[in-house]
Amino acid sequence: MPAYNADRSIRNSIDSVLSQTYPTWELLIVNDCSKDNSAKIAQEYCDKDTRIKLFHNGVNSGPAITRNDAINRAKGRFIAFLDSDDIWLPGKLEKQIGTMLECAYSFTYTSYHRISEDGTVPGRRIGVPDQLDYAKLLRNTAIVTSSVVIDINAIGGVQMKNTYYDDFACWLEIMKRGFVAYGIDDDLVAYRISTASISRNKINSAIQVWNTYRTIEGLGILNSAYYFTGYALKAIQKYYKF
Repeated sequence: MPAYNADRSIRNSIDSVLSQTYPTWELLIVNDCSKDNSAKIAQEYCDKDTRIKLFHNGVNSGPAITRNDAINRAKGRFIAFLDSDDIWLPGKLEKQIGTMLECAYSFTYTSYHRISEDGTVPGRRIGVPDQLDYAKLLRNTAIVTSSVVIDINAIGGVQMKNTYYDDFACWLEIMKRGFVAYGIDDDLVAYRISTASISRNKINSAIQVWNTYRTIEGLGILNSAYYFTGYALKAIQKYYKF
């Protein structure tokens, strides 16, 4: 869990981990030089539960480097991601890890629903496709980071790329190795719509997706245009209604 100025939401996020029906977890929180009470709140939880650990960046480093710090410290077989403004539903880990073990899946993501910034207004459920490979993900917006679980015994090293869409670029890199991401179509995450979210400026987001195609994936203009068209249509379908 990367944390930066999240004192209004981080309690809800940590509580959602504590509420999991799957008990064998560790929560690694990395404070990215927050200027609010995020670190103080996280430390309160650490003092009460040894499964929760807090680390601090020396300088503000952004989500990719912050996530990588936690990934590198993780001891478990399964790596799960949770942003400090999102919420896991209680059965998330039990359902997701159980499915991964039963079906030998190495990468899964789930359906989710939105919540308003103050957490009081629920949005509609967003379903996900059964599976995504590299080419399909290039044309899709389905994977929400807080829904992802990865089996590092199968996939090996996982590192976020230090770019605008660090998570999207990471998933693409994994799938380029030949792995497939499997969707679990159960609503297991509450995704907070924040006015300060990195993805809320849709024009800038579109530019950054295009840059991902061109500069990170090295795709030509025609291929980029093809994939971007599919991505944009999926984004419109996802965001047209709260």
